[in-house]
Amino acid sequence: MTSLPAPSALLAKAREYLRQAKSPHTRRAYRADWAHFASWCDREDREPLPAAPDTLVLYLTALAATHTAASLARRLSAVSQAHQAAGCVSPTHQPAVRAVMAGIRRAKGTAAQAKKPVLVADLARMLATLPDSLLGVRNRALLLVGFAGAFRRSELVALDWEDVAWSSEGLTIRLRRSKTDPEGAGRKIGIPYGRVHCPVRALAAWRDETDGSHGPVFRRLGRHGNLFPSRLSDKAVARLVKSAIAAAGLDPAGYSGHSLRAGLATAAAMAGASERAIMNQTGHRSLATVRRYIRDGSLFRDNAAAASGL
Repeated sequence: MTSLPAPSALLAKAREYLRQAKSPHTRRAYRADWAHFASWCDREDREPLPAAPDTLVLYLTALAATHTAASLARRLSAVSQAHQAAGCVSPTHQPAVRAVMAGIRRAKGTAAQAKKPVLVADLARMLATLPDSLLGVRNRALLLVGFAGAFRRSELVALDWEDVAWSSEGLTIRLRRSKTDPEGAGRKIGIPYGRVHCPVRALAAWRDETDGSHGPVFRRLGRHGNLFPSRLSDKAVARLVKSAIAAAGLDPAGYSGHSLRAGLATAAAMAGASERAIMNQTGHRSLATVRRYIRDGSLFRDNAAAASGL
């Protein structure tokens, strides 16, 4: 008969599973948000845990002048999570807190400050600025694969060569885990050959330069072009995208690492791709979210004023 682990070992494992219930990014954000709330309470001589509803009302009001409604909603989530973890009743659902949050949303609006999408013409300008070096080969592959696969930064840097399959039709990339798939069910993404700027050939060129057969696809490069075995960070991807945007003569302030993913969805909508096809590529589960890109891409393709005969 197999013996069970000691209770202390089971408790440690249970705590680890609880920790894994949230992504590292979410845990970092909650820690920072809770630290800010606790610091504010200390300055105002108020108790953060358990917090009284009026404490939270005053905190939200103090931040409303400088923070978006979405940012305040995340602060509320952090406070709620901290109270639940401590076994305390959370004040976030109290009527006074809900009412002041509704008032803030109404006063400030809830429209997200979305970054601009990188469209195909923008991407072409970015690619034209890349150097004729190993750095240029890597960045070309990263930009094209990131765009064609509509990858999030975290998904792009997590790719291993073992996740990439080559065929006469293009690439099949297995995405092992993503923001909308935290349990790791995985999904496959097809990336076809391009007519002008080809992500398949770009990745093949990077593979040949690095003898890519296993390990991280997108690896760090040193200042003098020396290749490191470690993978790029998602922050490095954001810096790379913004740098290429600036080199292309565009204002980097309006773009982010997410602009590649948004660009594919918007460009596909402009070309008349169906919602289903776009969602298959991006992995979006929310139709409302992907329709934001479709509306932007269809502003002039399916335009009532254009059809009026003006």
